[in-house]
Amino acid sequence: MFEDSRSKKIVLLSHCILNQNSTSDGTADYPGTFTEVVNVLVNNNVGILQMPCPELLCLGLDRGDVNGSKREVVEENTRIRQELLTLESQKKINGMVNDLIYQVKEYQKNNFTICGIIGVDRSPSCGVNTTSKRNLEVKGKGVFFNKLTESLKSEGMNIEMIGVKTSKTVEAVSELERVFGFKMKY
Repeated sequence: MFEDSRSKKIVLLSHCILNQNSTSDGTADYPGTFTEVVNVLVNNNVGILQMPCPELLCLGLDRGDVNGSKREVVEENTRIRQELLTLESQKKINGMVNDLIYQVKEYQKNNFTICGIIGVDRSPSCGVNTTSKRNLEVKGKGVFFNKLTESLKSEGMNIEMIGVKTSKTVEAVSELERVFGFKMKY
């Protein structure tokens, strides 16, 4: 089954890497997509599963505060993180994670390779190595990625995760090459 031209390689990608328009006010580094990361994936024939944006789906595009961009990024991210920890947001996040787990299982059941998961460091929701807490960028996962990690572990799935920053293009591309073996092709 599925013996056609598809590569059968998939990466789960944070929503805002493909759609910078979804980021909190004042944090977009690109007009549309984090082009360099997307190009590496496309040029290596890797399918992209765009994960949902928990912040947008839980708090709206303005993240529940039209004045959010007037604060320092880590201060606003800390506020957003607290909002993502409310019972209502946690219910939505659990649903998003369950949907992703189902999709991963479907791909794996049909012999596709999940190459990895790419998050965005410093994010209150999708941080992998760092997140925002106590008005600082600190080590740890964002709220959404923490739940995703727990769910993957409970399902016995071990999928490599990396965190990139849209403001650090060279480092992001290097990390894709280092961890996944994806090469930048021109």
